[in-house]
Amino acid sequence: MDQPTLLAERFEEHRPHLRAVAYRMLGSMGEADDAVQDAWLRLDRADASEIESLRAWLTTVVGRICLNMLRSRATRREDPLDAPHVPDPVVTSPDGGDPAHEALVADAVGLALLVVLDTLPPAERLAYVLHDMFAVPFEDIAPIVERSPAAARQLASRARRRVRTGAPEPDPDRSRQRKVVDAFFAASHAGNFEALLGLLAPDVVLRADGGALRPGASAFVQGAAAVAGRAWTYRKLSPYVRPVLVNGVAGVLVARDGEPFSIMAFTVRDDRIVAIDALSDPERLRALELPALSG
Repeated sequence: MDQPTLLAERFEEHRPHLRAVAYRMLGSMGEADDAVQDAWLRLDRADASEIESLRAWLTTVVGRICLNMLRSRATRREDPLDAPHVPDPVVTSPDGGDPAHEALVADAVGLALLVVLDTLPPAERLAYVLHDMFAVPFEDIAPIVERSPAAARQLASRARRRVRTGAPEPDPDRSRQRKVVDAFFAASHAGNFEALLGLLAPDVVLRADGGALRPGASAFVQGAAAVAGRAWTYRKLSPYVRPVLVNGVAGVLVARDGEPFSIMAFTVRDDRIVAIDALSDPERLRALELPALSG
């Protein structure tokens, strides 16, 4: 086997890992794939014989690419500054079954966590993602962020504190998650406002992203009464709800006439919903890999 072919095969072995790194860094499937492809082009131009650990080399290269993309993102995004932005969800059937998707969302990288990561400065996000999620040493992170290892450690520490307060960990039992989500839609469909309130944590947060094509669907709502009131207005959609996993937690795909209308992820803790993240941007929904739709 010739050297270029062997190098390409070795790169493909690492692609799922690199895609997972880029997805956590960017929260966008399309941008993550672009970053991984850019890493391949850089590898193809490099002297592979001088690379001691290909996985480590590629991880830091992807990290550097993503850092640059994050720094330039503000000039490329067209979302209104005050509109919630929900990252691209990874949607699978309720029983999972897609190894490529499972690799993307291993270690409970839920939408609520990605939303918090979106609020971090780029260098903090990189330090946290590479160190806390992929065990990259601070000595390797430091050159990427152009700081000392001690300063890189501080970046990750600050990010860690914000993640702990802003992204509650969901109940690890998916069946308990699903039971609460099913009860939520049953109460919504029945118009049972009191039951809805009982299923929501007092400080529950709803982040809805309708994008530029559906701005009226965008909203940031906090508090059980306010979120229950909004769920009440969408109760007519209940017949179109089908269960899915969204980033590894209980969620739903709302589809009408075979077309996706919305994807919702529910963070359930202590049998109550603490966060709902909903994406209903038609453009972005069409670009996602979704379970087969019918009806």
